[in-house]
Amino acid sequence: MTNVAFFHGANDRLQAAADWLVQTAHESRSVVVYVPSGADCQRLDRLLWTVPATGFVAHCMADDRLAGETPIVLASALENPAHDDCLLNLSDEIPPGFSRFQQLVEIVSVDDRDRLPGRERFRFYRERGYPLSNDDISKGFESNG
Repeated sequence: MTNVAFFHGANDRLQAAADWLVQTAHESRSVVVYVPSGADCQRLDRLLWTVPATGFVAHCMADDRLAGETPIVLASALENPAHDDCLLNLSDEIPPGFSRFQQLVEIVSVDDRDRLPGRERFRFYRERGYPLSNDDISKGFESNG
């Protein structure tokens, strides 16, 4: 069964996602990032080229020929994900086919437009018996994973 990790309290959801992806890159994890918004995808792509300040996080778009070999893949759809280890959901909906992944990560900001749909997703997973963790990241990811 998919383990679901919620990280809440982010000031900026995409910046928090980039910070979390930096950590996962150091752990050599494979992550599919579900980001259906084109504007959000472009912003996250730019962030991953500049975070950390002295480097970048190796990533590519799902339609890139190297997606199967790249640990972090940005996807606007989840029909044929490049990996099935971890899914980072940056949509406001339940991601389609999330149960094929070993872990689902949800990052929720303090903005009500993000926070309220996040609560609904949390309730959805809880009611269906998915193992849940819930961590406050308002001070960053230093002690979270």
